[in-house]
Amino acid sequence: MAREDNRRDRRDRDETPEFADRLVAINRVSKTVKGGKRFGFAALVVVGDQKGRVGFGKGKAKEVPEAIRKATEAAKRGMMRVPLREGRTLHHDMEGRHGAGRVVMRTAPQGTGIIAGGPMRAVFEMLGVQDVVAKSTGSQNPYNMIRATLDGLRKETSPRMVAQRRGKKVADILKRGDETPAAAETADA
Repeated sequence: MAREDNRRDRRDRDETPEFADRLVAINRVSKTVKGGKRFGFAALVVVGDQKGRVGFGKGKAKEVPEAIRKATEAAKRGMMRVPLREGRTLHHDMEGRHGAGRVVMRTAPQGTGIIAGGPMRAVFEMLGVQDVVAKSTGSQNPYNMIRATLDGLRKETSPRMVAQRRGKKVADILKRGDETPAAAETADA
């Protein structure tokens, strides 16, 4: 009886996915052969845990479901972690590039939502970002837009990472330079 319960628990765990995935694009591709044309499909998928991890993958197969499955597996293998401020937005503004694709991503106040187009929106939703403003300039190719977005997200650094790299405390990094006027005058004298 206990063995059967363990199997059921394992099945339940397998059925509840740890990651969410979003299909971004499907292309029908053809190969011309002696007898005519052979058609296949290429899928582009973004996968994330909506808590700061995201990845993308592409897969090709003769059938659409198989291409999506391959792309999802590739995306899970190539995941990266991105630090988020308050679990809802980016720490700072940044720019990402890949080929002719260029994207600009900016932090946003709470309640803004995801203001981004197509493939970038899929990346932010799977990452778990709730407030961001992003603009794509250059290539409209979804592959390049996703790669440019992930390039920008790789540049994301949190105050903790900066403090660790510089050998300081997080509080020293976050100081805004808002000294009191009296303190500034004594420093000048």
